[in-house]
Amino acid sequence: MIECRPWGHIWEGDDEDAVWQVAIDLYLLNIGNAYDALACLFGVRNSFGFQPLTEERGLPDDASDELRDVFNASGGPEDVWGTTWISWAELASADWDETDRSGTLSRSSVAGAQTHWAPVWDVMRTLAGLHGAEDVRLVVWFY
Repeated sequence: MIECRPWGHIWEGDDEDAVWQVAIDLYLLNIGNAYDALACLFGVRNSFGFQPLTEERGLPDDASDELRDVFNASGGPEDVWGTTWISWAELASADWDETDRSGTLSRSSVAGAQTHWAPVWDVMRTLAGLHGAEDVRLVVWFY
């Protein structure tokens, strides 16, 4: 899921209105299940030897109630694995030219703007332009 904190850039997180909200579920963006992309982004099924951007952070402490409800309906911590999150600021500053262990696959080639992940990056970039890069994040878990 993509979450956003619409008032975060104004109140810098110090206001009761600056709370995280679900923006969109990834299934609506049809990202598929390519293991090379999941490996380079989240360290999931990482037989490729990517240095993942993020892995095993768990749910954010301040995750929205709606996200927690979906997570728990998915089985919660007992039935899911690889739970992690990453902000748009982290994604925007990532080294997209970094390669896997073999040096043949780049992060950009498996999960960049020209891949099936493009809709996710488009939504996150748009929300970050409106609300700030630190106030948009991607939260994932796997079954």
